[in-house]
Order: sequence, then C-alpha cells, then structure tokens
Amino acid sequence: MDDTGLDPREFRNALGRFATGVTVVTTTTPAGVHGMTANAFTSVSLDPPLILVAVSRRARMHAHLLAAARFGVSVLAADQEAHAWHFAGRPRADLVTPFVWRRAVPLLDGALAHLVCTVDATHPGGDHTLFLGRVEDLWYRDGMPLAFYAGRFCRIAPLRPGEPEEPLAALPEAPADLPDRWP
Repeated sequence: MDDTGLDPREFRNALGRFATGVTVVTTTTPAGVHGMTANAFTSVSLDPPLILVAVSRRARMHAHLLAAARFGVSVLAADQEAHAWHFAGRPRADLVTPFVWRRAVPLLDGALAHLVCTVDATHPGGDHTLFLGRVEDLWYRDGMPLAFYAGRFCRIAPLRPGEPEEPLAALPEAPADLPDRWP
C-alpha cells in the first residue's frame, strides 16, 4: 500500500469497471518495429489535435518512446484480440502481424483507426510516464471495436436505431451513515 492506504489491487479492480477501447502503440527502433497494447489512451485536445498514452516506466516501450520522435496508435477492431494479446506480451508464433505505414510510422492493418503522432511532451505520472502526442495524420473506418472491461477483452456493439434500451434498475437510497469504504 502507498501513503493513501489504498490497496493497489483494489484500485486496479475499481478502475477496471471503466470500459475502454484497446490500442496498439507502435514505433520504429534500430531493431525494427516495436508495439505495445495500451488501454490507457485518451484524446486531449482538438486544437491542436493531441492524444495521451500512459506507459509504465518498466515497459520496453517506455525507452523506445523516449528515444522516438514519432509513434502510431492503432485502435483495434473486435476481431483483433489475438493482436492485443500479442502486443501485451503473450506472442503467438503463428500470428501474422501485418503493418501499414503512414509517414514512415508502422500501424496495425485492420484497425478501426490509425493516428500518426509526434511526441509533443512527456510528464511523470507515478509509475508511468504520460506521453502527449500531436496527431499529424489519421485514418479511420466503421466497425465493431475491441473493448477492455474488468480485466478482460470483450466486444461491444451500438444499439440499433429504434432498439429499446433496457431500463436501469432503480438504486436504493444510500444510508445516511454510509461508510467511507464498503467491505
């Protein structure tokens, strides 16, 4: 536990209830293309176009991004779970990893979106570094995204037009003596 008294596993479990998309961050190195699966990714600004990706200081990608001037982000489609695992450190020998190149940056073919970025700034963020990327090129298509929720990859689909939403169950009133932390 850190000085907040929060258990890191419990913190991770709580944040895991926030569903995210799944990306693969790529860059070139002297040894070739290096990629890393990341769901700690978000848009930051429209003008200028900025994104942010958080990378653990222990990850090999950390040193590669510090050395790189440019990197790519591929937003994965639902049928790309094998690639998400591959770039998360569980490679499969039989998996073919097709790249497309935009402005000399490798991107994963078949993704829903590609962003080519220059490293605009870096900021310390605990055990991670926040890499701010200025988007210099992009491409996208329609399709079903790969998502990450509660420690698992999953698929999501939008509601079809006219499809009724299931109503949310009513939540009980919170008791007045609600504890700071539930068991």
